[in-house]
Amino acid sequence: MSCLGKGSGFGKVILFGEHFVVHGVPGIVSAIDSTADAIAVRGGSGINVVDVRKGARGYVEEKRQQQLESVERILHALGVDPKSISLQIRLSGNLPGFSGIGASAASSVAIVRAVAEELGIILSDERVNEIAFEAEKAYAGTPSGIDNTAATYGGLLWFKKNMEGGPNIVERIRLKEPVEIIIGNTGIVANTKEMVAGVAARKRERPEEYARLFRQAEEVAFAAREALTRFDLRKVGALMNENHRLLQEIGVSCKELDHLVRLALEHGAYGAKLTGGGGGGCMTALTPTKALQEKVAGAIERAGFQVLRTKVGVESSAVTSSA
Repeated sequence: MSCLGKGSGFGKVILFGEHFVVHGVPGIVSAIDSTADAIAVRGGSGINVVDVRKGARGYVEEKRQQQLESVERILHALGVDPKSISLQIRLSGNLPGFSGIGASAASSVAIVRAVAEELGIILSDERVNEIAFEAEKAYAGTPSGIDNTAATYGGLLWFKKNMEGGPNIVERIRLKEPVEIIIGNTGIVANTKEMVAGVAARKRERPEEYARLFRQAEEVAFAAREALTRFDLRKVGALMNENHRLLQEIGVSCKELDHLVRLALEHGAYGAKLTGGGGGGCMTALTPTKALQEKVAGAIERAGFQVLRTKVGVESSAVTSSA
């Protein structure tokens, strides 16, 4: 296979606001220094995706139909009838296929860029982000847009979904220096679409209770932005713990996530919470310094779980000012 069209998308960790952002509450997301990479070439028979990313057992198989739907959505957005083209796509990169770290959004961004390059279509980052959002509907049903935005632009971002249908609010947050975190994988492949739908259903059933929880989540998000700007990492960690409690209350955590959160805190993490859709997937812990990062990561690995060691607040040369 000749490598003609190429593209990449950043992995991400949601530090504050998952699920709440779907309903207009601000969130904070950071790209991590791992990417999904794609190559695309016309030829062969039909549309074929070969996914060689490392990850949780069953992730690729579980996401297969959603992945093919996402590619069809990308082609439609590019003005191409999926039935009229034969396209071979290969996905790789150092971002593992874990649920909760934006693996689907990173792959969507990578595929958008690779397919567009192969077809000779020039896209701005803004348009890449818009098309990746359409692709994410295959995975999340009603995505917030936070994952594909981080995957497209990189960096540490303040995100607020525009509930009126206009442009989302995306603002850069700059840290004094990058900060070590760990991401622990439960090994459970989560169905984000089902988790998002479940929160929406419970919110309709218990509107007053959920209105209170959503107000608290908004207060946490604003306090976290201020703490990150001041580089008050102890405060950031305490707010992560509070965010996890709220996510438990809206029913998106699970015993495996709660176990990993407790384990991280017992070994000195400043704060810990689930990240992403919940119901499995991943948690993250704030572990400033390599020594603390290794201590917490080691504890989780000894308990039999996979860990990704990474940083938040890393600026990339690939990031543009258009975010």
